[in-house]
Amino acid sequence: MAAREKSIELTRKAALAAGEKLGRDLVAIDLSEQMVLSEVFLLVTGGNEKQVEAIADEVERSLALGGEKPARKERTANWILLDYSDLVVHIQSEELRSYYMLDRLWNDCPRIEIPQAQRDQVDLTTTSEAEK
Repeated sequence: MAAREKSIELTRKAALAAGEKLGRDLVAIDLSEQMVLSEVFLLVTGGNEKQVEAIADEVERSLALGGEKPARKERTANWILLDYSDLVVHIQSEELRSYYMLDRLWNDCPRIEIPQAQRDQVDLTTTSEAEK
């Protein structure tokens, strides 16, 4: 069972917002078959502490426009987690992203494709690693 359309739409909005603040290396992982609590992890890299904060603020602002509020937020200087129940956004510094390697931890899960040109229109489709 793939992530629900609502979760994919929320992921798309969050990815667009992260891209607006120059978030890099965006990876959306479909966890719908693995976890009970979340359907999607969106991983984003920020260039420095201020950029990590700016990305998180923009994601929150953008999703709030659609009536979404995070159920939980966790912040450190280099890692901000925004938990929207079905979507969890991890915004990390480059150093923490390479240290914790969340994308490799969930490597056996399907990815939700996020095209490079995020500012115009994002078309998300679910694919599995086997299809690549």
